[in-house]
Amino acid sequence: MRQHTYYEAYLDDYDRITVFFSRDSYGGVSNYFHLKDSFGNIQDLTIQSVEQTQNNYIKYTLSIPNPIVIGNEYYVVHQFAREAVLEYAAITKTERFDDEFYYQGNDLGCSFSETQTSFALWAPTAARVKLEIEKNGSIQDYEMQRSECGVFRYALLDNLENAKYQYLIRVNGEWKETIDPYGIASDANAKHSVVVDIRKIKQQVYELPPMNSNCDAIIYETSVRDFTIQKGIGVEHSGSYLGFCEENAETKQKLTGFSYLKSLGITHVQLMPVLDFGSVDENYPLLFYNWGYDPVQWRCLEGSFSLNAQSAYARMFEFSKLVEECHKNGIRVNLDVVFNHVYDMNTNALQLTVPNYYFQMDGNGNFSNGSFCGNDIDTTRKMCRKLIVDTCRFLCKTYHIDGLRFDLMGILDIATMNEIRSVCREYNSDFMVYGEGWNMPCFLHEGARASIANQAQMPQIAHFSDRFRDIVKGNTSEYEINAKGYCSGAIYLIDYMKDVLSASCINDNGYPMFQNPTHAVNYVECHDNMTCWDKLRECCKEDTRDKRIQRHKMCIAAVLLAQGIPFIHSGQEFARTKHGKGNTYNDSDEINKLDYERKDRYSEIVETTKALIQIRKEHSVLRYATADEIRAHVFYHDIDRKVLIYEIKDEKESMLIFFNPTHEQFHYRFEQPYELLYYNAKCNRDLLHEIQIDAISTIVLVKEHK
Repeated sequence: MRQHTYYEAYLDDYDRITVFFSRDSYGGVSNYFHLKDSFGNIQDLTIQSVEQTQNNYIKYTLSIPNPIVIGNEYYVVHQFAREAVLEYAAITKTERFDDEFYYQGNDLGCSFSETQTSFALWAPTAARVKLEIEKNGSIQDYEMQRSECGVFRYALLDNLENAKYQYLIRVNGEWKETIDPYGIASDANAKHSVVVDIRKIKQQVYELPPMNSNCDAIIYETSVRDFTIQKGIGVEHSGSYLGFCEENAETKQKLTGFSYLKSLGITHVQLMPVLDFGSVDENYPLLFYNWGYDPVQWRCLEGSFSLNAQSAYARMFEFSKLVEECHKNGIRVNLDVVFNHVYDMNTNALQLTVPNYYFQMDGNGNFSNGSFCGNDIDTTRKMCRKLIVDTCRFLCKTYHIDGLRFDLMGILDIATMNEIRSVCREYNSDFMVYGEGWNMPCFLHEGARASIANQAQMPQIAHFSDRFRDIVKGNTSEYEINAKGYCSGAIYLIDYMKDVLSASCINDNGYPMFQNPTHAVNYVECHDNMTCWDKLRECCKEDTRDKRIQRHKMCIAAVLLAQGIPFIHSGQEFARTKHGKGNTYNDSDEINKLDYERKDRYSEIVETTKALIQIRKEHSVLRYATADEIRAHVFYHDIDRKVLIYEIKDEKESMLIFFNPTHEQFHYRFEQPYELLYYNAKCNRDLLHEIQIDAISTIVLVKEHK
């Protein structure tokens, strides 16, 4: 809510000013007001309404007789000759403002050449903007010139490569310092933006295995830091971009880090946030820990993962090397991006440049808090949408990434998400766009949110299936820690298990959760909440360790054998533990690190995961791209309403998958022999006419059609 001093004035529309006047000053009333500009011109304002508000304030609504000029500095003067700066407020949320100041150009930010460096900043409500450049220890200010659509410009006939810069913006009666909201490089901790030659960021191009649909993807989520921060794994530059893709005789012998990643057979690695975030001091990264869901800059890479945070180029070169090495080894790279909020709205470049424009607000000046971070981005504003879309374009073009995972995507609007997908596909025909479609309580109209409920309006965008997670493993909230899923023993969920194995695009009484399997990202574990292993320890306390291993393998099998897009959290395949903790976003390396000693201790689960990945890649019946294909080829049976038989058959082959989460043993006889592909951990090619289904077991059989 607006925080009032005794007298404040806000421009809420082109013809409307709202004034808050404390009753404790000068009797709390004024019979007339004037509008004064910075040139000394004065016009009378008309009082339209007066009302009492909370906290002993009087709210005046004033009309403006003559047009104002956006960007000029104005003051409202009351009858006692006191004046208050007229702040540009709700006017920035009007359609007229959006239309009048929408800038279609692609030159915002810094444009570099060896002979000229140009700067352009969109700041329509600013009265003045200065450019401050620091080069070779010398600092110089330049007055920028306002041009079309509220864009301020300045160009210097000079090679400013590696020069630091920032903007000084005069808006709402105050000077503010800020980095460039369109900046692509900065020094440590984003103190300044930095001029770089983007042409120097190059990668060798490698041909990647083709994808028929997103269901061909097998996504592996990890953190750059967590992946190699453990001591003694043979990685010299641990916890860094270069450490991520580092290989040597020791990593190959111990099978750690990148050597291990390559051995799994996954198709995509999803990196937790690598764009600049605010909760780790880049100069002393090991003193702090954070996952990075607290963005400061959207186009600049995080410096705490770099070997030289002070160098603007180092992090860019190092991250490019990471992507290049992944591509060289047939692994695509998806980025986890956080556009739904910023780390600190009041110090963020967006708010400092055009106050209130970029964030969701209501008519009373309250900021939306659906992200529970104190602010929510407003992608319905044209220049906010353009900034995000152009940022995604920049990431694709510069770093050759292969997909984007959107944090709290439901806070963003449908139109923005569809445009992002369209733009990114121009650079990469296999580009993936998916995210968290939770219906967060933000100010955006529910019908416009990029949430699961509206996924039919986003035909090429996928969402995480929390239904899959909860049905397979059990509910994840800290209040439901003992709740079981089908694979953890709740056999009454057998019909729901059928639904999620079909990517939740068939049942629901004609109202499926997803339109097609390409919309469903199936998972039982991600960075949020307890790990699957820790969850099973709580909800299946009656199980021995061996039985818990079997359940854990069954959960992984459900992810990798279901229709839809499989998603694995790093370390899940060797019973990753966070010692029962859920949200470990700022805990420590000791809690969050990838513990490769567990890889050897739980090698049975690792080998199971590899085998299941290979089965998925070799058998197209597990990767149907449409609901119609699932309707035609996927069938379910059961044994005593306990054991689920998941049958898939088309003209190429028939596959039978058995899930038995009970402590009972069953037998099953086939009309025709099937070849055994997988039985808990064992993989062979036995030809079987019948099978014994052991307690807590997963079985995969196949029969080719000749």
